[in-house]
Amino acid sequence: MSSLNLDAEALYADLRAGVRGLLQPDVVLVGIWSGGAWLAERLHRDLQLPGAPGVISSALHRDDFGSRGMAASTDHTKLPFEVAGRPIVLIDDVLYTGRTIRAVINELYDFGRPASVQLAVLVDRGGRELPISAAVSAARIALPRGQRLSLARDGAGRFSFDIRELE
Repeated sequence: MSSLNLDAEALYADLRAGVRGLLQPDVVLVGIWSGGAWLAERLHRDLQLPGAPGVISSALHRDDFGSRGMAASTDHTKLPFEVAGRPIVLIDDVLYTGRTIRAVINELYDFGRPASVQLAVLVDRGGRELPISAAVSAARIALPRGQRLSLARDGAGRFSFDIRELE
């Protein structure tokens, strides 16, 4: 594991401020499994939004589903609200190639056509393979292609980052 001096809690505060600026009537937060779901849950609580946040999985719409299969993901999409006609703010921990976001948007549209979809991420690490960008990102960093950055959460709900070398 590598070390990178990123304070996930400080970045979370920046993300919260950015997401606050995206709020509009009837907006719902949808977190991408798993780090994005953790963030959406905490943002929903901290921003005192009504109802519950949604969780969405990219598993069934990934372009690498054949190699990853369902074993890579035991999560399920849970959207406890009507998607059609709603403004959606997608929340994720790390934006990299854009492939997960593409898959999640396909999954989202299986539930209806939202009024709009905006993306808010904790960290944008560049390296896009698709024309996708975040409306809000708390940090932009550069990492070598051989490293993976992911959000971790302790028992008290505090965030940190995990950086691993890809095999």
